Amino acid sequence: MQLLKSNNGIFNKLEKIVGSNYVLTKKEDIYSYTYDCNCQISKNEIPLAIVLPQTIEEVQEIAKLCNKNNIPMIARGACTNHVGGCVAKHGGVIIHFSRMNKIIKISNENLNAIVQPGAIVGEIQQQCEAKGLFYPPDPSNLKVSTIGGALALSSGGPRGLKYGTAKDYILNLKVVLADGTLIETGSNCSKNVTGLNLTQLFVGSEGTLGIIVEATLKLIPKPQTSKIMLAYFDSIEDASVAVNQILESGITPSVIDLLDKFTLQTIEDFKPSGLKTNKEAMLFIELDGANCVVEEDEIKIAKLLCNSDIELITTPKQAQTFWTARRAAFGATSKLKGNVITEDVVVPRTQIPALIKGIKEINTKYGLTACIMGHAGDGNIHPNYALNFDDIEEMTRFYRAKDELFALALKLGGTLSGEHGIGFEKASYLKNALGINVYTLLKQIKKIFDPKNLMNPEKLFIE
Repeated sequence: MQLLKSNNGIFNKLEKIVGSNYVLTKKEDIYSYTYDCNCQISKNEIPLAIVLPQTIEEVQEIAKLCNKNNIPMIARGACTNHVGGCVAKHGGVIIHFSRMNKIIKISNENLNAIVQPGAIVGEIQQQCEAKGLFYPPDPSNLKVSTIGGALALSSGGPRGLKYGTAKDYILNLKVVLADGTLIETGSNCSKNVTGLNLTQLFVGSEGTLGIIVEATLKLIPKPQTSKIMLAYFDSIEDASVAVNQILESGITPSVIDLLDKFTLQTIEDFKPSGLKTNKEAMLFIELDGANCVVEEDEIKIAKLLCNSDIELITTPKQAQTFWTARRAAFGATSKLKGNVITEDVVVPRTQIPALIKGIKEINTKYGLTACIMGHAGDGNIHPNYALNFDDIEEMTRFYRAKDELFALALKLGGTLSGEHGIGFEKASYLKNALGINVYTLLKQIKKIFDPKNLMNPEKLFIE
């Protein structure tokens, strides 16, 4: 990739496209764009400029200009990415979608919603639910995360067990390619097998193939009700067995999340919510659906888990309190040492005890502190590491531990990520996880869409 050596009048041309107020070039303005949610500054270049378009046509013109001048392009939303997916590893232009944040249309008749990439996931959910509809994917940072980023990463969340992830609720995308060409990957119909499924190719591609500028989301009717149960156990193994007992009984909760004792203690110290901290593990269970079904399933689960310490949440206010506590784990961990990195691996459900046991052994070996939690229903575990980024020796130990964590997940039949993506933090592990044949094929696909390697370079693939 031949990178631009000077701005070559690029700033003026960008200003002509979007207006001078929407091109940021001063160091103090672009500094906050040099890192993502894990707050580690990009080790290479800072961005050439931050550009805030308002229309699809402006994005096309930006892409044409960058393509002509060999300038990397990085799409960016709310920066809640955990793996360096939206930072400028080779400088370039960051295209920020805060001005393209509209929920264009929600249709009860067609059960879909048309949205711009900067629309907030939580706001999409709220507006859909006000119309009796439901968009299930619920990343923990849904109050700030954008739908463009959620689709670029195929984000999941606690409800992934029952409802799936972002990839399961997308009908059509409008995408700007590296040369500025605008394509539609599907249609706004609920069924479509016309040609190859380009929509699913772009979902999860982390901005390496093109820039999502509009999305048509699939919606479903809103569940009639939901209820939360908290079940406490004397061991991680007992909690894992309970997950399988619930699922084997024919009940599919919308959420079965697991939190270890240290996570419960850390959350309670950060934001007291009434979580019990004297047990080794807790399952956070949410049931939703018709009133009669939810009530029946609640009784069944209480009987199945009669040897655990069960707490039934009876009011919406209580439910909100515990949901807030559950989503506070990342922030709570950051209070332990000032910084936090959350990892994201997936294993078969039956391997969860072995994974957590292995994580604790790795942490002991390297002297690291981590709150272990995750979506036990689908085997997606998140160790949240409390770190001091200024402690070089500790960070060295962390990266060695990370090597062993990923090796452990693969050994147990799992994989590198269930919802956070690969970015550049995990790119060096991808070839080993996929195998050389698949890895080579993916790079060939990348080259078809982005022959100059300008779209979010050095993400997914190490050149």
